[in-house]
Amino acid sequence: MSERMPRPAGRVIDAQLHLLDRQVLDRDGVPVSVVADVELSGIEAGRPIEPDAAPPTIADLLVGMELPTRIFGGRPPSSRRMRIPWKLVSDVGTVLRLGVAGDRVDATWVERWVSRHVIGRIPGGRHDPQ
Repeated sequence: MSERMPRPAGRVIDAQLHLLDRQVLDRDGVPVSVVADVELSGIEAGRPIEPDAAPPTIADLLVGMELPTRIFGGRPPSSRRMRIPWKLVSDVGTVLRLGVAGDRVDATWVERWVSRHVIGRIPGGRHDPQ
């Protein structure tokens, strides 16, 4: 019979069940992105985890171009990964809610750039339809 490990303090999150492929909304309910992967702190890649070691914690949510690499293989360079710091997450439910506006995270820079440099140059593209 195996001994059960003591449950760690705080909320235990199953990354695959509660985080991956979940939509991320900003504090106003505006969609920001979808979680493609997570970065953990407290463990080193390739090293075994001791049974009495502290559990790893979530450092960042990875969003953006992670999905194609999960499907087709490979890995984007670390400098091209878009991260949302875990400390900005205010709620984990059917969606992940951030405690900040979406324009404060780097994950929306492509949308902001396209809006400013492409859509904004189309006649009538600087305001909502009437």
